[in-house]
Amino acid sequence: MILSGKSALVLGGARSGKSAFSERLAIATGLERHYIATGRAYDDEMRARIATHREERGPSWITHEQPLDLVGALKAIDAAGHVILVDCLTLWVTNLMMEEADIPAQAMSLVEQIKASRATVVLVSNEVGLGIVPENRMAREFRDHAGRLHQQIAAVADEVFFVAAGLPLRMKG
Repeated sequence: MILSGKSALVLGGARSGKSAFSERLAIATGLERHYIATGRAYDDEMRARIATHREERGPSWITHEQPLDLVGALKAIDAAGHVILVDCLTLWVTNLMMEEADIPAQAMSLVEQIKASRATVVLVSNEVGLGIVPENRMAREFRDHAGRLHQQIAAVADEVFFVAAGLPLRMKG
């Protein structure tokens, strides 16, 4: 698939193929590729995952590690001729929750940046609203923050995809 707009939201479950699909979308633009990684390496397993992802992407990507100031990172590299892949929004929400940040304000800033961006922006996130209601308050708050963020971004994104078993379904655009 080829992007027809300037922004896309790619949703899917864990290991659904959403990151690989998003990378293919970004590569197909032919633009200078930037990757904003929001994950934090709290343990050896996560450090290994991050290293594997970086190696699989290869040297043709410019990687920016930014677990909290996603909007600032987007602004810093926003330029016509760039494609920016953000992976992933759910890790960003987790990081914001751990810092007790104002998530609705951060989400609104992100939406405004997406709308104003000169670069093509592809945002990856885990769809967390398809399962059972979480049993604890923090998990429910996380699900609610992520769900609201997805709705806000989907409303302004030119395209929205849902990926399951490596197969993308175009939902918008």
